Amino acid sequence: MKKTLQFNFYLFVLLFSPLAMMAQGMITGTVIETSSNSPIPGANVIIKGTTTGTVTDFDGNFSLNVASFPATIVISSLGYDTKEVAVSSGQKITVSLTEGVALDEVMLIGTRNPNRSSIDTAVPVDVIDVSELVTAGPQVNLNQILNYVAPSFTSNTQTISDGTDHVDPASLRGLGPDQVLVLINGKRRHNSSLINVNGTFGRGSVGTDLNAIPAASIARIEVLRDGAAAQYGSDAIAGVINIVLKKSTNELMLNVTSGANFSKNANDQTGGVDGETTNVSANYGLDLGDKGGFINFTGDFDVRQDYSRMKEWEGTIFNLYNTVERFANNDGYDLSQLLDDDVTDVIQYANQAGIVLNGASTKADLQPILSGDNTAAELAARGLTRSDFNMRVGQSALRGGRFFANFSLPLDDKGTELYSFAGLSSRTGNSAGFYRLPNQSRTYTPAYINGFLPEINSTISDKSIAVGIKGKINDWDVDFSNTYGKNSFLYTIGNTYNASMQKASPTFFDAGGFSFAQNTTNLDISKFYDDIMSGLNVAFGAEYRLENYEIVAGEQPSYAQYTADGQVITLASQVPAKDFFGSSRPGGSQVFPGFSPANELSRGRSSVAGYFDLEADITESFLLSGALRFEDYSDFGSTLNVKVATRVKAGENTNFRAAFNTGFRAPSLHQLNFNSTSTIFDNAGNPQEVGTFSNDSKAAKLLGIPQLKQETSKSVSLGFTSKFPDAHLTLTVDGYWVGINDRVVYTGQFKGPGTGTELDKLLSQANASAASFFANAIDTESRGLDVVITHDARVGTSAKLKSDLSGTFSKTKQVGGIKASQVLINAGQVGTYFPEDSRVYLEEAVPRTKINLSNSLTTDKFNVFLRNVWFGKVTEATSTVANQQVFGSKLVTDLSFGYKVAESTTITIGANNLFDIYPDRAAPQFNNRSDGRFDWSRRAQQFGIGGRFLFARLSFNLK
Repeated sequence: MKKTLQFNFYLFVLLFSPLAMMAQGMITGTVIETSSNSPIPGANVIIKGTTTGTVTDFDGNFSLNVASFPATIVISSLGYDTKEVAVSSGQKITVSLTEGVALDEVMLIGTRNPNRSSIDTAVPVDVIDVSELVTAGPQVNLNQILNYVAPSFTSNTQTISDGTDHVDPASLRGLGPDQVLVLINGKRRHNSSLINVNGTFGRGSVGTDLNAIPAASIARIEVLRDGAAAQYGSDAIAGVINIVLKKSTNELMLNVTSGANFSKNANDQTGGVDGETTNVSANYGLDLGDKGGFINFTGDFDVRQDYSRMKEWEGTIFNLYNTVERFANNDGYDLSQLLDDDVTDVIQYANQAGIVLNGASTKADLQPILSGDNTAAELAARGLTRSDFNMRVGQSALRGGRFFANFSLPLDDKGTELYSFAGLSSRTGNSAGFYRLPNQSRTYTPAYINGFLPEINSTISDKSIAVGIKGKINDWDVDFSNTYGKNSFLYTIGNTYNASMQKASPTFFDAGGFSFAQNTTNLDISKFYDDIMSGLNVAFGAEYRLENYEIVAGEQPSYAQYTADGQVITLASQVPAKDFFGSSRPGGSQVFPGFSPANELSRGRSSVAGYFDLEADITESFLLSGALRFEDYSDFGSTLNVKVATRVKAGENTNFRAAFNTGFRAPSLHQLNFNSTSTIFDNAGNPQEVGTFSNDSKAAKLLGIPQLKQETSKSVSLGFTSKFPDAHLTLTVDGYWVGINDRVVYTGQFKGPGTGTELDKLLSQANASAASFFANAIDTESRGLDVVITHDARVGTSAKLKSDLSGTFSKTKQVGGIKASQVLINAGQVGTYFPEDSRVYLEEAVPRTKINLSNSLTTDKFNVFLRNVWFGKVTEATSTVANQQVFGSKLVTDLSFGYKVAESTTITIGANNLFDIYPDRAAPQFNNRSDGRFDWSRRAQQFGIGGRFLFARLSFNLK
């Protein structure tokens, strides 16, 4: 795999050897590119067998002291074949490097920008230098780094979406978060334990928590933009993201970054500064043994504050009953006494308040009178403003730390190597839900007289370890490994209430949570035959994977509903506590009802797979590859998938490439087993207690919803690559089509008729008013075009300008009808099985067009990084077609300046979203603002609503 990527000032440490022979001297020289005779800056020049070395300057020149002659120097640079040169005496030499080094043979550290797409591969691969972006770019978490640098990748911070506020869903090529496979050092990464069931893109799917991986631990990221299930197994329908960890040694890299939003809409649209963020990261490695072994450590810590973009609540807040409460409270009266059937006290305080009762003397008479709105008067009397009842619409608060290690120890001179990598992360989050207003039945005003803003506190833990050994057996390369990972997500709900418990309710709840664990054992065997045709690579192997998903119950008050006398409701005949107006008080902790023992479970499964892979250079200009993979799951059966790809050289600088593959995605254990009750707010902002039932539940059988089965796919890609050496320009264009059958979705909300049917009873037992499920409801097609242009230029004698222009143009659509059961068809519920808002989430809620232009100007003392990203239009995800507002395309600009104040110290200042651009506001005529809650859509995301983010970074690089 060839890469024309040059990089800055980095010393690659090789083996130490204490050879001392003859006279000392100095070698000077220049390193150039073979095809263009252009100098290569940042090339590594090392005396073979020692740790002595240097890097070339911006003119490709170097000088190196040699302890003795003869000596052999090793010259390497990203994207070029490594060359060894024997030197017998002090002299000046010129070394030319030829393009063609494979990615997994090179350490990609220190370059300014990635040379994005490989020119000679049969499928498109983006290579992203994360270590450079951590130094120069505004973003510090992995999801946001990729969102701004890889056009085919989409991820945004969500708001008012429960657990999804804390784990950002991400996608590739506009497909689902669970249709992209994530690897670390080529080994399968476990998924998050969170399944997205609220109103966001990726609803009903399970992704991988990329933010559990410290960006400072990563050398590069390889993004394969093509289906690869035949090579890697389930989930690789959209493509594969491979994260390659750092291997550097004897070098300390320390970054301290701090920033905040300096925006016109900060602090609830009053302007100023909010959303302060600080990140501290360190990376250091040590040599192990005398054969090139290493261990590399990374630690990072970050804290980010929340922010809100809600201006003020425009709806009703107080009714006349709340006025009665205010007078009673000022009199020191126990407000809970107002709720009984003796209304003498209510009439007394109503009269004090001057409320005209027209002779009303019973609760039934008082209810229609006291339900009248009295917001304006109560705000004035209580000294409050409408903004005191705002939600936190924006970003959750997070605080977390991560530790990663990467290890390799060669055991002999024949290539036998013991390796391992491991990670540990923990972070806590705090987000808020909808404000519980004092005029709502879910607000127990004797405890919160002005209502309350409930908070979701998360504790997310992630741990992983991989251990393997690789070497040669009779010229066959053998790699045997085991990878384990576990992610857990626990909820504690604060500043909230179980309204049905009335005075007895706590305000802080352990709501339980869930976890997901995965263990994967791999055996991979391969051999390259250089004497067959123009080269033949044969590979085969096997995989055994174990998975386990658990739901842990919370404490009883977090999920139970209670009667007025404090009894837990277990029978349909029991009546919950009611408010003054006769409305039932909802049970469970407000904003997020906890998991009950009925939800609690532990489910596991296993899969076994075998694959065979051939890649042949039929001639020097014709590459043909194929892969076949069989996989069998313990819970749904087996699948056989194939991939065929080819690359044809049409000339010295132009290639054509094409691929066809079939794929599959097994329904996750989360989708098969998740069950709970949660508060979902409908299009009008009204709360609904929605129960999620598994597909083997009685509720699913009543509605004729079948068992989940695997998604299957077919995809085709076709593209070309071209280099223009004289212009220092590369171009890649790739088109693709992906068809997915039986796509798993999260259904709409099915409600019982309210006539005591079995479905009504099941909903009552779940403390829910509606039911949702996971189902293979539809087929989809995705098609698109990816374009990447890379250009290098020298400015004057000491500066280099690198520019990357890349874009993705995609479209996903539902094809065919909704695959509903006859029961649903007869009941007229097909539109609930796959509702209109789900279609929008799938097709239009994230940009289908994204264009990225990055420019990097580098000299020996400073660098300038400029990036413009064009985010295409998106559509509001609502089931009311008339309310589907289209939000227009926007251009977001990043700019940073870095200055090297000392050999080891760089200061960088810059901005993300320099011009404080926001998405289009929600227009009033579309009725999506929810009485002022959402001036910007929370369901359709382009680049977030934080506004301008300014940052400063201090970087130390000690060698």
